[in-house]
Amino acid sequence: MAKSQKRGATPDVKGDIDGKPSVGVDIAQLRMRFQKAMERRRNWLSHWQDCYEFALPQRNAVASNQTNGGKRLDRVFDATAPDAVEQLAASLMAEITPPGGGWFELEPGGNVANADRQALTEQLGRAVRILQGHFDRSNFAVEMHQAFLDLVTAGTACLRLEKADLHSPSALRFTAVPLRDLAFEERSDGKMDAVFRKLSLTREEILSTWPGATGVAGDDGDDKETPKRIAVIEAVLPATDQKTGYELCVFREDGDARSGEMIYRAAFDVSPYIAFRWMKAPGEIYGRSPVMKALPDIKTANKVVELVLKNASIAVTGIWQADDDGVLNPATIRLVPGSIIPKAVGSAGLKPLEAPGRFDVSDLVLSDLRDRIRRCLLADRLGQTDQPGMTATEVLERASENARLLGATYGRLQAELLYPLIRRALYILTQTGELPDIPLDGDVVVLRHAAPLAQLPKRVQAGQALDWLSRIAALGPEALAEVDLPVMVRWLADQFGVPDHLLRPILPPEIAEAM
Repeated sequence: MAKSQKRGATPDVKGDIDGKPSVGVDIAQLRMRFQKAMERRRNWLSHWQDCYEFALPQRNAVASNQTNGGKRLDRVFDATAPDAVEQLAASLMAEITPPGGGWFELEPGGNVANADRQALTEQLGRAVRILQGHFDRSNFAVEMHQAFLDLVTAGTACLRLEKADLHSPSALRFTAVPLRDLAFEERSDGKMDAVFRKLSLTREEILSTWPGATGVAGDDGDDKETPKRIAVIEAVLPATDQKTGYELCVFREDGDARSGEMIYRAAFDVSPYIAFRWMKAPGEIYGRSPVMKALPDIKTANKVVELVLKNASIAVTGIWQADDDGVLNPATIRLVPGSIIPKAVGSAGLKPLEAPGRFDVSDLVLSDLRDRIRRCLLADRLGQTDQPGMTATEVLERASENARLLGATYGRLQAELLYPLIRRALYILTQTGELPDIPLDGDVVVLRHAAPLAQLPKRVQAGQALDWLSRIAALGPEALAEVDLPVMVRWLADQFGVPDHLLRPILPPEIAEAM
């Protein structure tokens, strides 16, 4: 890894180019890889657009570069799906990466000698506190929630983690990258760490983002108030000439005479992009979301509510008929209280028509559709478990059910989100000199996820042990004497996450016998 340096000491790509020599890259081949990645993504665009339109309409459209907020609320009549999406994203935030912290731990690995474990544990505890402090002072909570919204809606999300500016309160800066700007490649081992990102930047923005960039001279444009924007591609690809590391290549998207020039190129150790998925089908690169599973019901419920509203407008204003007697003019009729409508003598005048059908059955249809939507989006499963009237056994049963429902997704998020996120954050703090190099290899240092969702299996096991203990106690003192209660108390404290300082210290055997 590169030599540590203080924050803001040297300009680089948002702060983390480590100065390794960049190998030669065939730009024609690179542009071909980008085009193929865009072609593979093309089949997903319409599907993503439907998901965002009906489940997250306040977000920008996927297939366009709208900057006005993507106002498409005029086609959404039922808010069940948008509400469930926000609830699920908030639940994931609280269960996996809670803003209050304490969702990750660093522990000595199995290859650490017993004599060194205590000192290493203290050092890792200090590193966790420093890292958690940077998370708390950064924009992590805001951008992580946006990424979870993308994950729940489209099945794929991407978070960019880069080194912040010198005057920022945290060394970390997060960005939830819109899915419309990205295209991915998946390696044979399943990692989705080859990223292509489309950007539209001015010449000044390019030089500010990548100091030393070339090939943009003379691209200021004629209008100084609205500078010319250049379409560029930022490619972060695994290095091919070494076992670890990544290659950064920035080039033009267009095919003019200057397109053969590489605007910027560098190499670094850890990719700034963290792409993760809800779930995926075999042979596919992009993930599938719970919104995709519920999309037929979401569209149907939206259409039913639209028809109900149309029928309600008819019920309020009515449908009327009148004889064409030369006196009554439909264009001048105003159906307001106190109005007088003239008619010819002997004519039928203005008479209301009976509606052809009733929509009473819509309540039953909507209730069933909304229940299925909430069930697919886990809105009725990941809520609060401490509702009034629930026993401890019911709480544990519900926790076990949540762990079962999110088991596969949680395992994928651990591999694709949590581990790369902590590794990237530690790398940045190593570059700034605030932390030493901490290898998350499982041998020396082990990363433990300690969020509420990760604690569910432990609490279920603790509940089973307590149930067993109550049954043993019913057999009498002799049966209860077979249980090592001090050991069981410490095991239960570990399962429930009780701090060690709340327990009595373990005394050496010779002192315990003397007492």
